[in-house]
Amino acid sequence: MRFTTGPAPHLAPQNSVTTMMLRVLLALVPALLAWVWFFGWGIIFNIIIASTVAVAAEALMLYLRGKPIQRHLLDLSAIVTAVLLAFCLPPTTPWWITVTGVAFAIIFAKHLYGGLGHNPFNPAMAGYVVLLISFPVEMTQWLPPRQLVDDGNFPNAWAQLVAILTGELPGATTLDAISRATPLDVMKTELGMARTIAEITADPRFGDMGGYGWEWIGNGIIIGGLWLIYTKVIRWQIPVAVLAGVLLPATLFYLIDPDSHASPAFHLFSGATLLCVFFIATDPVSAATTRLGRLIYGAGIGVLIYVIRTWGGYPDAVAFAVLMMNMAVPLIDRYTKPRVYGHEK
Repeated sequence: MRFTTGPAPHLAPQNSVTTMMLRVLLALVPALLAWVWFFGWGIIFNIIIASTVAVAAEALMLYLRGKPIQRHLLDLSAIVTAVLLAFCLPPTTPWWITVTGVAFAIIFAKHLYGGLGHNPFNPAMAGYVVLLISFPVEMTQWLPPRQLVDDGNFPNAWAQLVAILTGELPGATTLDAISRATPLDVMKTELGMARTIAEITADPRFGDMGGYGWEWIGNGIIIGGLWLIYTKVIRWQIPVAVLAGVLLPATLFYLIDPDSHASPAFHLFSGATLLCVFFIATDPVSAATTRLGRLIYGAGIGVLIYVIRTWGGYPDAVAFAVLMMNMAVPLIDRYTKPRVYGHEK
């Protein structure tokens, strides 16, 4: 008696690329709401600009490479790259800077290596580094949280949109007059002037654990990141390893000299640390793939973040740490490859 057997695979995959990317975008919503509450609507405008450019650049490269445009656009990977890059930009970043970063991320960091699944570097971080090096002044013009600004002086949604489109705020107020250094910038600069941690954190820009406002954005990222682990969009190894890589040296140096080294909580809740932990380092294409490799890869990112922040020239360091460990991924995967069953190691 013959039985009709369907073609392989017999088990349908639980997560498609589109489903995974959509869940990543949904997981960013809590942090996005906190961002808008503390820093205004600029990030929404940046996301719209970045997403539009990302889709256009993706369609152009797919057309030039002879690939099906609709199918690849619907996987949402270009949108995720755009949103992650927008999360790293000041809320009043001029539109041409956002366009430059996203175009580089999609065209050079993604498609020139073969597109989704072939890029060795995280596209969003590659685009961010290009902007950081090319436009250092504009990339440091961060607004203070609205709660720390006198009533009526914080730029509303319209003023932030004008600043994005023209590079200047409407009226006589300039961006230089209201922009402030981030808590990470303040910490690095003031420590270089031999001030103590207690003196530095007396500044109202510092909250209970990290930068004022940044703590709540971090809480939103944690909520979204834990949901991604629960839904199996990301594995636990990289987030845990990145956290260990940052927090262990931060704790050690803080215990040795708490007057000269920021607390582990500050390193965790300031800058893009938590965004890196759950959304950047966990990129399935540019990250290590073996179980042991993920731990090594994540720990390397965490240690590099702390080292560059403490002794390097850039206060945040997430992008540089991720790209450097991206370069090490082939070697990590090669030497952590599990033994094939039935074969000697």
